[in-house]
Order: sequence, then structure tokens, then C-alpha cells
Amino acid sequence: MHALGAAFAKPGWVRVGASAARWRVPVAGGPKPGWHRSLKEPLAGLRCETAARLGQCATCLFSFSFCAKVSLRKRAMQRAAALVRRGCGPRTPSSWGRSQSSAAAEASAVLKVRPERSRRERILTLESMNPQVKAVEYAVRGPIVLKAGEIELELQRVMALCTYPNLLDSPSFPEDAKKRARRILQACGGHSLGSYSASQGVNCIREDVAAYITRRDGGVPADPDNIYLTTGASDGISTILKILVSGGGKSRTGVMIPIPQYPLYSAVISELDAIQVNYYLDEENCWALNVNELRRAVQEAKDHCDPKVLCIINPGNPTGQVQSRKCIEDVIHFAWEEKLFLLADEVYQDNVYSPDCRFHSFKKVLYEMGPEYSSNVELASFHSTSKGYMGECGYRGGYMEVINLHPEIKGQLVKLLSVRLCPPVSGQAAMDIVVNPPVAGEESFEQFSREKESVLGNLAKKAKLTEDLFNQVPGIHCNPLQGAMYAFPRIFIPVKAVEAAQAHQMAPDMFYCMKLLEETGICVVPGSGFGQREGTYHFRMTILPPVEKLKTVLQKVKDFHINFLEKYA
Repeated sequence: MHALGAAFAKPGWVRVGASAARWRVPVAGGPKPGWHRSLKEPLAGLRCETAARLGQCATCLFSFSFCAKVSLRKRAMQRAAALVRRGCGPRTPSSWGRSQSSAAAEASAVLKVRPERSRRERILTLESMNPQVKAVEYAVRGPIVLKAGEIELELQRVMALCTYPNLLDSPSFPEDAKKRARRILQACGGHSLGSYSASQGVNCIREDVAAYITRRDGGVPADPDNIYLTTGASDGISTILKILVSGGGKSRTGVMIPIPQYPLYSAVISELDAIQVNYYLDEENCWALNVNELRRAVQEAKDHCDPKVLCIINPGNPTGQVQSRKCIEDVIHFAWEEKLFLLADEVYQDNVYSPDCRFHSFKKVLYEMGPEYSSNVELASFHSTSKGYMGECGYRGGYMEVINLHPEIKGQLVKLLSVRLCPPVSGQAAMDIVVNPPVAGEESFEQFSREKESVLGNLAKKAKLTEDLFNQVPGIHCNPLQGAMYAFPRIFIPVKAVEAAQAHQMAPDMFYCMKLLEETGICVVPGSGFGQREGTYHFRMTILPPVEKLKTVLQKVKDFHINFLEKYA
């Protein structure tokens, strides 16, 4: 008998294997000797005695699905054999004295306990899945969670009242917040945020968005019928692109996007199997948009696709530039000339910090250029609750304004939106609070104005601090942070570091950012995730942390970069 056959006699345990490997199984009511096939009850928690004797890690417990006769699954046996081959440190008496070579032989024998069952091929595999989905890359999980301070209070009050209307009778809430909540609830079906809205959005909220755009643009009219409430700005962008993309071969739709870009665009383009047409922002000129670069990109693209869409991000993400009015006029003229549909991503319109810069909406400039442009250039512009001074990302509120759209296409757009029923009604309510804030004479106005100025002023201070400190570090150059919420500095990476990155099959800036994370705990996004000119390297870093913490972060980046240059010099 095998030296360990005595295991049979131990109360509460039985032998369930016929090979040299033994399985000890707790059994209620005392021992039940015999082969595992004689057991009639499901068993769990089998402990592989062979694996334990051979010094495996932990207690080597497996969960099995048993029939009445306790099937020893081949997969579990393979796992046991893998543990044996891995050779974890001993956790059982050395007197058990088995070599790992003999253990491997035992495990190999156990694998033959029962033949492998045939398995049908899976329908969905990496080979059979939609290749456009597999091609999607998204360097950032966005939108970034923002911490905008106490400016959220007004929004939170109104949202609390909308969510729990009984609070409308509470003296704890200011009357102007109650008034807003009542108006939103009355416009909702069933007077509740839990009801579906129209697919285009709640009517009164679209009216408030139109009024906001008119105020923002100095009286340029906005029609509520051209307003579509969306699940964040991202949903609006992907919906419009879905309608625009068509054709095949050389007639496939080309979508022009800035490089660096926000990865949403490249991801949606891949998903829709459209053609990405890159145009490069001018880093040497504070990431300006040069129309000559647009002309180069569109002419080269015409050889292999039909350029139909021009995307602009203003203020820029990740680059933080604010385009001048002259630049916007040039872009509109170019779009008119080339018959391009304009997409204006303007979610950072409230985040402008440089005293020399001002946000100009594409809608306003388009109308002020005269009817030749304002009646012909098709434009969709986007805004969101996620950015600005509110920073309510989780509500997923947003809108798009689409002008000069063919009436029949408007019907198709509404149809496409209807498939999704409606955007989250709570997100629509949040969007209303962003575009319809307290005004002079209302109870909450002074507090709102004070906090808004504080939040934006603090962001401006941190933008300048980040720019100045980065530019003090050898091998780092940072353009002025005119807007948005990020720095996108250019970093010098030595040749040896590039070679080390290649050895690890990583992009050089990914290698740099990974080392930064490992050595400092600071997480930034490599520039290769946004696109950059060949031979240049960047990373994107938020400027949202409190000032003192941001100073500490910047100092750590400085120290790391200097050490990195020395290590790979």
C-alpha cells in the first residue's frame, strides 16, 4: 500500500483518487472508504494532498461542480499541475519528501483520470468580433472627475428638490432653487425625473439652453428646435458622426481631427469605420490652428477618402489653447470653401484663464460673418455639465446645437435619438442649472457669483503656476495654459531611454509615464494616447489639485525628470 494510504483511516476523510495522488475529503458522519465514484453526495473544498505534500502555496483549495459521482475536472487537475511546476515555497513537513519531478509525474498521471470533453467553438471570439470595436483605442477614461468646490451647492440644491419634491416645502432651501425645481418638474412627464422625456429633451430645458446661447453670443438668436439634449457631449458627437459617415472605398467619409486630440474622436472614428484625417496644431505657436495645415491635410486625404467633417476643440484638450477670433473666421471660410460639416467641441468654454484670450463660439462668429456663411455652413456645437465651474460629470448632461441641417436630416437625427428613448432626465436637469444660473436679485446670486469667481480664479492661478514651474525644469517645455484644465508639456527623452522603452515594447512616453507612476505615485497620460508629431513626446496632467498639493506634485515631477535624464544620459 502506498505510504500515505493511512489517510483512509483518518476519521472524516476518504480516498477519492486511484492514482498516486490522494484527495482528502471531509465527510460528515465518519469515514466512507472507497473510490470517488462510489460517493453519492456533492462534495466541495477538495484539498489536493499531493500538491500540499509537494510544498504548494496557500492551501490549494479548488471549487468544483460535482455530479452525484464527483467528477474530477481536467481543468482543475491542470491547475494543480501548474502549481507543481511553478514550485512555490514549501508549507508542509519536509518529511513528506517528494521531489518536484516525481510530483510532476503524479500530476501528469492525474490529468488522465478522465478524457477531455469536446467543446463547441464560441460564436464570439477576437477573430469573429466586430473589427471596428477591436480597433478602438481610448487613452483616457473620460470625462475626468472634477472637483470644483462649493460652486456645486446651487446645483445640488435644485437636484435634491427635483429628486425628492417633498423638500419643496422645507424652509432649508432658498426660494430661487425651489422655483427652478418646480419649473423643471412641471415640464417632466408625471412631474418626476423618473419619467421619460421627449427624445430631443425636456422642452423647457431646451428653451433655457437656447436662451443661454443667445446671452452668451451677444444676442445672436438660438432656436430651441435646433437644440438636442444628450448624454454628455460625447453622446452628441458620436451621434452626429454616425449620421455623417457613409460610402465605401475612396468615397468613405473622412473626418478631420486635430493632433493632439481628445481620444473620443479617434475611438468613434474607428468604431464607425470612417477615415481619420489628421491635421497638426502648431506647438511652436502655442498650439495654434493653421489653415495651411488644414489645406495640406484635406488635399492629401482626397486621394483615399471623401473629407466631409472638420472637428475643432476650443479651448483645446489636451493642449489648453484658446483659438483667436481671426483663426475661427479662417476655419469657417475654409469649411465653406471645402464644403465641410463643422463640429465645434466647446465644453471648456467657461475655462479661459489668460487675460489676453477670450472664448468666441463658432456659432457667433459664423453669424457675424454674414448670410453667405451663416446660411450655408452646417455646424454642430457641443457643451456639457462635466466641465466649466460645475464639474458634474456623473449626471451625464449635455447638449448640441445643430444649425443649417436639412429638414429631412433633422427627422433622421430625431429618429436616431429616439432609438435610445431619451437622455437621462436628471442629466437634463443638471444641464438646465448650468445654463440657467442664479441672476441678480435672486437669493442665491451673491453666493453663486462669489464661488464661481473663486473657482475660476483658482484654476487660473494653478494654470500659471504649472506653466512656470515646468519651464524651470531642464528638458521640459510647457506652452501657456490659456484654457481647459490640463498641461501638455513636451519632454525630452534620451536615446538610451527610447531604447529601453523599445526593449519593453512600449512607446517612449508611455515608458516615461510608467516610471513616473512607479517612482512617485503620480499618474499622467502619455502624449502618444492623444497623438503627437513624430519624434516628440508629451504627457497630459490635470491642474485640478489644490494649490499646495499641486506644488508638491510639480516638484516631484521635476525631481523625477532630472533623475531620469541622469539615469539614461
